[in-house]
Amino acid sequence: MGKLPPAVSALYLRRNAPFANRLSAWARRGAVLAGSTALALGVGACGLAKRINHPTSADAANVYVNSGPITYQVQISRALNPYSTEDAQYLAGIPKAQTIPPTQMWFAVFVWAKNQSGHPQTTSGQFTITDSSGRVYRAWPLNAQVNQYAWAPERLAADDTEPAPDTTASYGPTQGGLVLFRLSTAVYSNRPLTLNIYSPQQSKPTTVALDL
Repeated sequence: MGKLPPAVSALYLRRNAPFANRLSAWARRGAVLAGSTALALGVGACGLAKRINHPTSADAANVYVNSGPITYQVQISRALNPYSTEDAQYLAGIPKAQTIPPTQMWFAVFVWAKNQSGHPQTTSGQFTITDSSGRVYRAWPLNAQVNQYAWAPERLAADDTEPAPDTTASYGPTQGGLVLFRLSTAVYSNRPLTLNIYSPQQSKPTTVALDL
């Protein structure tokens, strides 16, 4: 195939950018996790416990974090529009979700996790958001039997993931489980927001900076 003219090439890149970005994200995830697995196998060969050395605070250089024995990644975080067709699905099971006051908003954090510890482990069921003023928001309770995107603590075998393959959440646009918050719109003046992931194995929560 010959080289595309510059104008055609630019148009092709613009049209295919979302798909290319998703492929790039998958490639980064595969590379990071493959490297982590190789590291863990090397440590295990020395007779030590299997442990993945991810940080407990995410920044631009650290896509993955550990909270206890589980590796987490925030896929995306954003405000929800309860009147949109897509976002209404994320609010399934919440009575009168569209009648939220104008001073409040629904905010979704889509989370992915993998158990790389080498032993069965349970994912976190406790999340909070802290704004720059120090105000703490707790995750809104969701019924996972009604809302197929809802995050819930799960017992994962070695190398299993949450959301599990072939689930609604894993096939969804974000490929993450939904942790939902009801925030004050004042957070727009109190950025940045920080997601806190709690684990019984840690005295302090793992933190991830969130987009808003």
